[in-house]
Amino acid sequence: MNKKIIKKIKIKKILGGEATPSPPVGPILGGAGVNIMSFCKEFNDRTKEKMGKLCPVSIIIYEDKTFEFNITEPPVSVQLLELLKLKKGSKESNRLKIGQINIKDIKLIALSKINDMNCYSLDCAISMIKGTARSMGIEVIN
Repeated sequence: MNKKIIKKIKIKKILGGEATPSPPVGPILGGAGVNIMSFCKEFNDRTKEKMGKLCPVSIIIYEDKTFEFNITEPPVSVQLLELLKLKKGSKESNRLKIGQINIKDIKLIALSKINDMNCYSLDCAISMIKGTARSMGIEVIN
């Protein structure tokens, strides 16, 4: 039996294991009529191993106010900055390089993120991640 979908929501800035009824989660889900505490508890249980890391989530809300959600990997830029232990990218990426990353680390990021990306092959995902790294001022080495 199919339930009727009434709303689809994406929350991009939510930390793993730290969902609370306060903003951004509470106002977004409250406006849709979802049980906020139920979502927070389930989200925190599913993301306890990713405590404190960015865990974007897409939520599907049904007519009877039940919901399903899918947790995706953090954005590539966030993963690159975490890997290099930096806070932000370069202001002038073509002149000022902030670090180096090797192809093995890029491949690991590509493997974890390929399901969320708009590509179908590992080579394509690696190429996209290299481009993100270059635009952030990170030099890609072999």
